Amino acid sequence: MVGSPAERDVRNPLTQTTQQSASTPGRPGTAGYADETFTPPERIRNFCIIAHIDHGKSTLADRMLQLTGVLGERAYRAQYLDRMDIERERGITIKAQNVRLPWYAAGPDGEMRDHVLHLIDTPGHVDFTYEVSRSLAACEGAILLVDAAQGIEAQTLANLYLAMEHDLEIIPVLNKIDLPAAEPERYAEEIAHLIGCEPDEVLRISAKTGEGVPAVLDEVVRRVPAPVGDADAPARAMIFDSVYDTYRGVVTYIRVVDGKITPRERIRMMSTNAVHELLEVGIISPDQKPCQGLGVGEVGYLMTGVKDVRQSRVGDTVTWERKGAIEPLGGYQDPQPMVFSGLYPIDGSDYPILRDALDRLRLNDAALSYEPETSAALGFGFRCGFLGLLHLEITRDRLEREYGLDLISTAPNTVYRVELDDGGEVEVTNPAEWPEGKVSTIYEPITKVSVLAPSDFVGAIMELCQSRRGSLQGMDYLSDSRVELRYTMPLAEIIFDFFDVLKSRTRGYASLNYEPAGEQAADLVKVDILLQGEPVDAFSAIVHKDAAYAYGNSMAGKLRELIPRQQFEVPIQAAIGSRIIARETIRAIRKDVLSKCYGGDITRKRKLLEKQKEGKKRMKTIGRVDVPQEAFVAALSTDQNAVEKSKSKK
Repeated sequence: MVGSPAERDVRNPLTQTTQQSASTPGRPGTAGYADETFTPPERIRNFCIIAHIDHGKSTLADRMLQLTGVLGERAYRAQYLDRMDIERERGITIKAQNVRLPWYAAGPDGEMRDHVLHLIDTPGHVDFTYEVSRSLAACEGAILLVDAAQGIEAQTLANLYLAMEHDLEIIPVLNKIDLPAAEPERYAEEIAHLIGCEPDEVLRISAKTGEGVPAVLDEVVRRVPAPVGDADAPARAMIFDSVYDTYRGVVTYIRVVDGKITPRERIRMMSTNAVHELLEVGIISPDQKPCQGLGVGEVGYLMTGVKDVRQSRVGDTVTWERKGAIEPLGGYQDPQPMVFSGLYPIDGSDYPILRDALDRLRLNDAALSYEPETSAALGFGFRCGFLGLLHLEITRDRLEREYGLDLISTAPNTVYRVELDDGGEVEVTNPAEWPEGKVSTIYEPITKVSVLAPSDFVGAIMELCQSRRGSLQGMDYLSDSRVELRYTMPLAEIIFDFFDVLKSRTRGYASLNYEPAGEQAADLVKVDILLQGEPVDAFSAIVHKDAAYAYGNSMAGKLRELIPRQQFEVPIQAAIGSRIIARETIRAIRKDVLSKCYGGDITRKRKLLEKQKEGKKRMKTIGRVDVPQEAFVAALSTDQNAVEKSKSKK
């Protein structure tokens, strides 16, 4: 740490912009670095902020933007790097964002000089761990941020282990020390025990007030290693993210490892061998600013004017067209979808728009996968793979907001491997793919689940996990009052509403993290929902045998409330194969055919009633039940409000 707090405050505040000459390259508070051709690698520091949800990552990034002078008071807004409306509404980070910051501080040798800091703000939710892993691959260091009032949470541990796997320098920081409930000494000991340092080495800050933030930036300069690369070698740059701009085409974010990238030269994407001319090279500080080029260790963006989103793959290596590199960089491991759901446009003519929208979203979200599928009830759509339920929800929300689509999503399910009696094997991502032949064994994916919570709630958590077919693997006390429980549990039991139930049983104090752990044999069945004796594929589900009756009963009950009454009686049945396990009946609309009969012979009334009965019987044999779109939306929704809303429309 350099200088007293008073000295650091003179050196770093936003007023620095007026104190320094705007023409001096590389001074904090100016745009000087954008004018330099290349920054020497020893003056560059690439780091990210990793933490659990709501521990203050985006707020800390805001303070850093203000302290380094790249963001003035007029341009400032809270959570500046959360660019999407949906991020700001939900108060969560979904996309990792990068920004370049100038900072004047002492390096490892103790000499004061200008430095370039590349900050990547990462998401905290378990569904977006893939965004975090990509960000870590572009960095040499990580700030591990922990809430001083809540302590270490499940996702904090998961992100810490990810950073250790990438061999990053970890800088432990306790945030929110200004809160009345903060216990910095207690949680500093927890962190020190976890990463093997002294409690005094854990920095204490308040991202909200700015207290201690300059010391964090000084520590980044002092401890995070400078990037290593060969400046004279052929260019090699890793694509770690890309976005689609309606007006400018594909914008590709890169981290340069070797050589240099300059505008107007021709580049080659090594995985596809596609060649493009660079129209613009620039940095993000905090908005896009063109520059003269990017050198070893620098992070920035490229624009080639390409409109085809498939030509800029995340994890690809960019090199020169002539005398380019031969060996590509390591890239990233493709994420494996864990949850599958069908997305269908309510208006069938929107299918081409949905296809283009998914193409563009795939560029921005490498963890999304999809393929076309057809449903007898819902028409043409796509079977999409997601990393979790929040990922599904955010993707659907983005498609509806950004592309003006109205969508129906089918009930989420996982991938099952089914072995048949004849020796064949089928992979099932959709109940419609369930094999007709005799099934020998069914394998379902399982996960390692880590739950962190106050020790008062151990009993409630164990009861919940056992009811979801969980198997206890171990239990560790991180301190006197906090415990970590480790379970193996089927993924299908987690993806639907496990997290909501966990939060309600622990009054919001528990945190959850899970990761794939292979597969296990399970007693699963396919439950079909029949209307008028015909299966409706959109409502079919693969569930554990013990939960089949509950699912069938629940879905039949929902549909009885949602489907309008017909001229004839409609049976709603839940079936496993040919065996009916639940039934509800929608009563027919009865017209009063006797309203014109004022007295007279009873035989006349009977005749009219028999005639009506015959008509309804004939209708039942040729009639077709129309299920309104609102009923599909409500029945496939986990939100009870959607059901109530649809019932009120009916």
